[in-house]
Amino acid sequence: MKALVLKRYGKADQIEFADVPNPLIKPNEILVRIHAVGLNPIDYMIPKGAFKPMLKFDLPATLGSDLAGTVVEVGSQVTRFKAGDAVFASLFDLGNGSLAEFAAVPEHVAALKPANLNFVQAASIPMVALTCWQALNERIKVTPGQKVFIPAGSGGIGTFAIQLAKYLGAHVGTTTSTANVDLVRSLGADDVIDYKKQEFENVLSGYDVVLGTVRGDGIEKALRILKPGSNVVSLIGPPDVPFAKARGMNFLMTFIFGLLSRKIIRLAKRQDSNYSFLFVRPDGEQLGKISKLIEAGTIRPVVDKVFPFVQAKQALAYLEQGRSKGKVVVELEQR
Repeated sequence: MKALVLKRYGKADQIEFADVPNPLIKPNEILVRIHAVGLNPIDYMIPKGAFKPMLKFDLPATLGSDLAGTVVEVGSQVTRFKAGDAVFASLFDLGNGSLAEFAAVPEHVAALKPANLNFVQAASIPMVALTCWQALNERIKVTPGQKVFIPAGSGGIGTFAIQLAKYLGAHVGTTTSTANVDLVRSLGADDVIDYKKQEFENVLSGYDVVLGTVRGDGIEKALRILKPGSNVVSLIGPPDVPFAKARGMNFLMTFIFGLLSRKIIRLAKRQDSNYSFLFVRPDGEQLGKISKLIEAGTIRPVVDKVFPFVQAKQALAYLEQGRSKGKVVVELEQR
């Protein structure tokens, strides 16, 4: 089968299409013919080696995490799926990728595709949905009336997080460019700051939650809008000690992550706030719950651009520009 493969870390020319063997499934896995793959920023960061301390790949490795497709074979222990089922899943952190014609998918990370979405739309969902669910609904447990700040509201995470936070009953603030103000308002954002005209930290106040999605000093600035007892959950780092321990990292890596996160933790404590780093995990049960919200019309996917499989490298380059409104998807087959 064809797959987009990373041969070596560090250079763009180490990513290429290759013929690789079709995956052989284990008893607890399903074989999925992939119709579409949703791209995420980590997909272009991994080849640069940025996540080598955290993610273990046996190179050459197939890139990509999110997928939507059709089950063609099930393992002997699989009970939830059958051949012909339309499914979606995230393979993130499982050691194998989705930018290929087929993938072996553990049963516990997959869910039935939302009935009201096509494969392209469904492929745009898994990682951003799971990230937002695990941050807002699991770790923070957002409650009605809380104020949640979600910067970069028109991006892949932002477009989903705004909708999920509104479903949880939150008052949502976000930032975006002038061109995307109407988009984020249509998703439910209450306080919309056009970053080309205003600095959000000079306008917003009294927030309970910050979802860290923007690199640079965005999280430090966001601390200024928080009230005492608030929470900052960062998706972009710095990683902290609890994360290192949860990953079973050695003393040296735990120490390094402690150093990296020391400043932001100290600044957060000055505001009587809590900082933590979130690394998303695949979870089919959570995807199933999210699917019900999508089928009910509570949350809708936002897809910016669709590339054919042969242009997967161009799709990654486009995503890296940071200008997409919603998600970028690679389509393998039309269904």
